[in-house]
Amino acid sequence: MAFATLQYQGEQRVAIKHDDAWTLLPASMGDMVTLIEGGAAALELARKMATASGAQRIAASQARLLAPITRYRRDILCTGWNYWDHFEEGKGKREGQDVPAPVAPTFFTKGPDTVIGPYDDIAYDATVSAKWDYEAEMAVVIGRTGRSIPVERAMEHVWGYCLANDISQRDLQRRHGGQWLKGKSIDGTMPLGPWIVPADEIDPAGVHLECVVNGAVLQSASTRLMAFPVAELIAELSFGMTLRAGDVLLTGTPSGVGNAREPQIFLHDGDEVVVRGSGLGELRNRLKACDLRGGSGVKLAV
Repeated sequence: MAFATLQYQGEQRVAIKHDDAWTLLPASMGDMVTLIEGGAAALELARKMATASGAQRIAASQARLLAPITRYRRDILCTGWNYWDHFEEGKGKREGQDVPAPVAPTFFTKGPDTVIGPYDDIAYDATVSAKWDYEAEMAVVIGRTGRSIPVERAMEHVWGYCLANDISQRDLQRRHGGQWLKGKSIDGTMPLGPWIVPADEIDPAGVHLECVVNGAVLQSASTRLMAFPVAELIAELSFGMTLRAGDVLLTGTPSGVGNAREPQIFLHDGDEVVVRGSGLGELRNRLKACDLRGGSGVKLAV
């Protein structure tokens, strides 16, 4: 059973997927974050309502699929270098910003204005960056608020899983001292979704990720290869820091990114990028040229 956010008759509604149809939850139940905050009781009620007589069911063509979470209290939480093959493929290609292999997870954030729907166009402006890269990732949706969560209890804090494409601007990533916020936070560039599958229906170590660019498979790996599994990520990230229900945590990307290839592969206007995850569906997006620079006087090195 998968939970999505739809635009239907001018309103955002939470819905449950049924093949090529949706069952709408009552508007009184609120948005996806409200559902998540309701915990196990709200999830069980939603599941019952989906199969109840009189439930409102619509065809997929009647609504637009949005990112499953559209309301954020904080930045998107992210993990870097969480597949050793990805860490290794980047050696010597970080423009003087190489570091030793991490002994603990590497975290960063990206702004919530990056988030777009699973089939929306990715904003693209070649004057903002010359190095647009793709990153297929599994995302964790936090379901229970907590701080300093023990690793053995960490999975109790997971509500579900979805997919993300952590589109990155590698030149901006290098430009700002080696920290990643700026090179990961361009507006309208991170597809999320297409829906959230509850935690009890997915093995987070058994998802096979793929990234396909213009029909060519460029990333293909199992989440079983993560350097730090989901429970460790949650325990480390929550150490002294509160994670809240509705937070989204990206868990890293495997090898095959464009920046590490020889020759390098970067994205351009019109390219189609598909991110797939077994049991989680797929994101299908196309880069579309738009004006992200505006009147900025920032000058980038060529």
